Amino acid sequence: MSEALASLSPQQIVGQLGQEAKSASRILARTTNVEINQLLSSIAAALRNNVEPIIEANKKDLAAAAQRGLNKAMTDRLMLDQKRIEAMASGVETIVDLPDPVGRRLWEAIRPNGLRIERVSVPIGVLGMIYESRPNVTIDAAALCLKSRNAVILRGGSESLHSSLALHALIQGALKDHGLPEGCVGMIPTADREAVGAMLAAHQHIDVMIPRGGRSLIERVMNEARMPVFGHLEGICHIYIHPSTKPEIARQVTLNAKMRRTGICGAMETLLIDKGLDQDLARAVLGDLLDAGCAIVGDKMAQKLDGRIGEAKSEDWHTEYLDAKLSCAVVSNVEEAVNHINGYGSHHTDSILAEDTKAVDYFLKNVDSGIVMHNASTQFADGGEFGMGAEIGIATGKMHARGPVGLEQLCTYKYIVHGEGQTRP
Repeated sequence: MSEALASLSPQQIVGQLGQEAKSASRILARTTNVEINQLLSSIAAALRNNVEPIIEANKKDLAAAAQRGLNKAMTDRLMLDQKRIEAMASGVETIVDLPDPVGRRLWEAIRPNGLRIERVSVPIGVLGMIYESRPNVTIDAAALCLKSRNAVILRGGSESLHSSLALHALIQGALKDHGLPEGCVGMIPTADREAVGAMLAAHQHIDVMIPRGGRSLIERVMNEARMPVFGHLEGICHIYIHPSTKPEIARQVTLNAKMRRTGICGAMETLLIDKGLDQDLARAVLGDLLDAGCAIVGDKMAQKLDGRIGEAKSEDWHTEYLDAKLSCAVVSNVEEAVNHINGYGSHHTDSILAEDTKAVDYFLKNVDSGIVMHNASTQFADGGEFGMGAEIGIATGKMHARGPVGLEQLCTYKYIVHGEGQTRP
């Protein structure tokens, strides 16, 4: 924490960072894509050259997490090692290779009076990012915001403060080396919860707020923010297995959707099995999960399929476990599956495993989620996997950004009108 910021209140910290970000956003708006790419390449290099210091900072967070008794899934989200640091660096380089999102002509028309009107993509301005657990979001968010010429104020979770500050210091060093102001990427250097409230009230500085974390954080941001919000609600993701599925797809995709990484927002939390599915296959799918160490709770029909399945309570259908646990229900048909997903899901990511084209078409058209899949694991719900580079989150709302929030979603637009002296009659 810098000495200057250390003596300030959370409100004063946000005010100062906000003023710096506003000023920096104007400089970023006229920075070329080549200059930004050079900056991002320097950030990637800094990550690779500072693996040990990053891991040492992360160890402090992991030690504190152990003292606080954080569960295995939360600790996994928090942990950084050489492989994950390399993944961050590679993710930044992927963003370098992406097309410039700023200045794209989105629409053009020539009016009968000769006016030529263009709709052109431009940066939003200043973004506020509040996130929990994952220190890698510090790099992902900074890289995406810089590429889209937005300044950003970051507020990481208290559990990842040492890691996030270490990563932020590398970004600041790269900005300085390239002659860009530190306000391009600001960070709240305190775990004081008042800083969140200060950010949510700072509409004069922050144009859009992006929360990424648990339900309590998202609900607070949605309720208190005085600026627009790209909401990233829970990942209550579903897999629905239709009777027409191929057995190998049903088993492989379902197991991967839950057990590849249980602590990410794209992990399956509820499995829906059609009552018409071959019973041996249904038992095999459930057996794969149980044998892999996944606890399952289900309705009465699901419990009959395997004696190891516990009884699901009403709250289980609304629960994002982020752990080796899921809920399971047996449904009568694709219509019932869709109704269950729309009723209990979080509009994040849901997948159907089926070969029946009518069932697939009905599912894809009627599931009200940001990402809807066919014969694929929900764990592909990731901007990187979509070819968007890193993502700043999965937006579950319906305005402007929905699904993975990547470069294009971090831009807005303005109209440019070209005339030749026209006057309006």
